[in-house]
Amino acid sequence: MVVCPQPEAAESGIEILKAGGNAVDAAVACALAQTVVDPLMCGIAGFGTGVVYKPEGGVHEYFDFHATAPGSARADMWADMLEGEARDGFGFFIKDRVNDIGYQSIATPGTLRGLEAMHAAHGRLPWAEVVAPAIAWARDGYFVRPGMYSFWNDDATLGRASNRERLAYSASGRALYCKEDGLPKTIGMPVVNRDFAGVLEEIARGGADTFYRGAIAEAIDADMRAHGGLLTRKDLEDYRVIRQKPLVGRYRDRVVTTNQPPGGGAMLLEMLHALERFDFGAIAHNSPEYMRIVCEVMKQATVDKDLHIGDPAFVDVPLADLLSDARADRTAAAVRAGERVAVTRVNPGHVVPRDTTHLSVVDRDGNCVSLTHSLAMPSGAITDGLGFLYNGCMGVFDPRPGRAGSIAPGKRRFTSSCPTIVFRDGKPEIVLGAPGGTQIAMGVLQAIMNVVDFGMPMQQAVSAPRFSSTSNAIDISNRIPRAVARELEQIGYEVIRNPYNYTIAWVHAIRIAGAMLEGGADPGRDGVAYSTAEFG
Repeated sequence: MVVCPQPEAAESGIEILKAGGNAVDAAVACALAQTVVDPLMCGIAGFGTGVVYKPEGGVHEYFDFHATAPGSARADMWADMLEGEARDGFGFFIKDRVNDIGYQSIATPGTLRGLEAMHAAHGRLPWAEVVAPAIAWARDGYFVRPGMYSFWNDDATLGRASNRERLAYSASGRALYCKEDGLPKTIGMPVVNRDFAGVLEEIARGGADTFYRGAIAEAIDADMRAHGGLLTRKDLEDYRVIRQKPLVGRYRDRVVTTNQPPGGGAMLLEMLHALERFDFGAIAHNSPEYMRIVCEVMKQATVDKDLHIGDPAFVDVPLADLLSDARADRTAAAVRAGERVAVTRVNPGHVVPRDTTHLSVVDRDGNCVSLTHSLAMPSGAITDGLGFLYNGCMGVFDPRPGRAGSIAPGKRRFTSSCPTIVFRDGKPEIVLGAPGGTQIAMGVLQAIMNVVDFGMPMQQAVSAPRFSSTSNAIDISNRIPRAVARELEQIGYEVIRNPYNYTIAWVHAIRIAGAMLEGGADPGRDGVAYSTAEFG
């Protein structure tokens, strides 16, 4: 089974499984197809984090390919330009938006190196074969889907570029994704990207080295120098993928494995450990009391993330304390006492759009992959002739020196991405993850609780209305009743209603129930859950 937000990419993964590939082959093919058919959400010049679990041989490891600050970046280079911070904590507003759109917003990309590393370590089919579906989508084209169109038309939010601006930033972007009037293409309009098809063909022949050390690297370096970018060829040559063990925690009778910092796994486990102290069998799902408890735990994890979680090569992350029983006991006791956590933001603006995607794969041998990859907020820049957007990851680094998320050469920026596997009785039960910026861990959290505490099947678990609190307000989807919101307001909470029915991360998951696979594709995107059985 393959579950992801794009039908075209899911089909690519299924084709690879049917051709004899394993879950890793399918995941890499799916991810590369995503870089073509969802170009604002992800790309080969982005970043990501993913887990591979193979029961035969006892393989269980993470491939972290986070974006790193270029070597020319400095901790104080934007310190006097800070204007504000996203209300949900997803990045900072800088004068003239130099960290948000354009060439200075680009960090060193890791996606292509990461996908190649996963495939080299655990794939079965030849590299060229898993790249082929993405080449076909770029060469032959696809069409604009409803979820894609909605996202492309998100407005600017207090100091951030709108997605329309990002699409139209470069001449290549306007030609690929916009109509003659300069507005984004509408639902059903075709997109063909022959430049990117050519790049992918080079990558199929020469691997990621052509991007990081070869002809593509030369073109990237020349474009960066011409436009004042921070990224250099040396940054590309020096980039390395980090392979490491999972971060392990528990929830009820399950073992939960997720990614290490600077990923969002520590936040997820900290929240689960505190919430395990509550009996949700006696509290109605999404009731005011349920939401109060979960939101205060979310806020505490957010405060701890802001203070402590960053790249462990630069920051001493106190994981033992954050994930300890004592910390969970203190958090739960404070929630029971009615205490309110205060989340501090600098001149907070609106919640900003989140550009990320996810995929979950399980194959017939029980191999599992959960992979989240992204462009953060894409820079809008496209090098002429290459056809792909670059990441805008510098926008999430804290421009204030001396903090966990501050800028430093070679430093990996924090991401809430937390591809996760939940085990029951020693075997994988749920393979899941999500896009959604700072809300990713919050969406994954609720999907796990929906299965474990409320017995929901997978599709219901990812479709149930969600809420979040990564600020002093509670964000809710439009399907949470106004009566519930009023009760929260009556006890002093600010409640902000999102106009979308399905929002606050977009979880895509697979539940393994004996010999059956339950797919859950979040209805807030264009996602699907496909199994090989459906394809004959």
